[in-house]
Amino acid sequence: MLLQILFLLIALAAIGFFIINARKISRNINLGRPLDRSDRPTERTMLMLKVAFGQTKMAKRPVAFILHLFVYVGFVIINLEVLEIIIDGIFGTHRIFASPLGGLYNVLIASFEVLAALVLFGVITFFARRNFLNIKRFSGVEMTKWPTSDANIILIAEVLLMSAFLIMNAADYKLQLLGAAHYPVAGLFPVSGVLVPILPDSQSALIAIERICWWFHIIGIFAFLNYLPYSKHLHIILAFPNTYYSKLEPRGVISNMSEVTNEVKAMLDPSFVPAQAPEGGRFGAKDINDLSWKNLLEAYTCTECGRCTSVCPANITGKLLSPRKIMMDTRDRTSEVGINIDKHGKDHNDGKSLLDTYISREEIWACTSCNACTEACPINIDPLAIIMELRRYTVMEESQAPGALNNMFGNVENNGAPWKYSPADRFNWAENN
Repeated sequence: MLLQILFLLIALAAIGFFIINARKISRNINLGRPLDRSDRPTERTMLMLKVAFGQTKMAKRPVAFILHLFVYVGFVIINLEVLEIIIDGIFGTHRIFASPLGGLYNVLIASFEVLAALVLFGVITFFARRNFLNIKRFSGVEMTKWPTSDANIILIAEVLLMSAFLIMNAADYKLQLLGAAHYPVAGLFPVSGVLVPILPDSQSALIAIERICWWFHIIGIFAFLNYLPYSKHLHIILAFPNTYYSKLEPRGVISNMSEVTNEVKAMLDPSFVPAQAPEGGRFGAKDINDLSWKNLLEAYTCTECGRCTSVCPANITGKLLSPRKIMMDTRDRTSEVGINIDKHGKDHNDGKSLLDTYISREEIWACTSCNACTEACPINIDPLAIIMELRRYTVMEESQAPGALNNMFGNVENNGAPWKYSPADRFNWAENN
């Protein structure tokens, strides 16, 4: 009974801490401006099933796709066993599903073990690729000590969790073979059975191994759950809402600001009465409060995989822009604002902003707006949307566009075209043809 109470307290504490952190992240995301993405629910659901569940965009890199599929499917399905572990922990039972499921239980445990082996293979391969193969997209100015360590911590944790799962099963299996009390014959162990010969023959030692691995596995799951809010692996949860609320229009369509559209309509039609703009609003974005909640959701969803940066033509040609850094900077600034709210209240001004403090103007103007980054992202993150809002602010609020753009703006205003020629001279090129 004492162990059951201890388990229940640990479980409640883990779930409670996770809820607290999840609410903070939700609060931070909702610091962004409103944006309606509730239309076309059927299309959105299908997109989520295809991209988030089906991993279809991952398939563009087949090796990484297969390895990720091992880890994704294996880790999700194996953790279905967590339900049994939780019930066993609360009620003091052992393999409670074995009796009602009968032969199906053997199939499930065997499947879990094969998947655990595939997860181990995938995770170890990922660790080697990240640390020993010097793949370019895993490096960059934004990949400081923490992002690199974060990835390795998760990979090592998954190795430990899967190892504990298999050792636990091996000890359980040997106790079944020895006819130990409270260890009924249940399950099929094609992978962990290989470990049985190297385990001790003492029942007390086997019980100690099985119990230690059981506690390590479930506490590790709870710890992993509470590590997610501090890690890029939060995408395990957020990838699904992020893909559901994806932009459904063609990627090349850039949204117009309603305030600007209304002004143009008023100029063309004096009878048009525009709706009153919200007070305190800006053209574009200087800080995270000026971005939409979807932009901030995407920042928290970013996996830091670097696919966006690896295909960015500006980055490839040596310019400062890295779409991954744009997303990481947005997330870091959002978290910083959230911490300031917790410490000083919602009206606190720390004198910082996303633009200039985190993201430089050189970065946003290096972007060619080609959408290669949004096409490459496996979970439909759109760095370009943030870049365009930062650009809008510099142009429409500060009138600080680069010189070449200012020349173009002047030509459009005076000549009705980006070029310096008068509209009357527009067809001069055809005179001798």
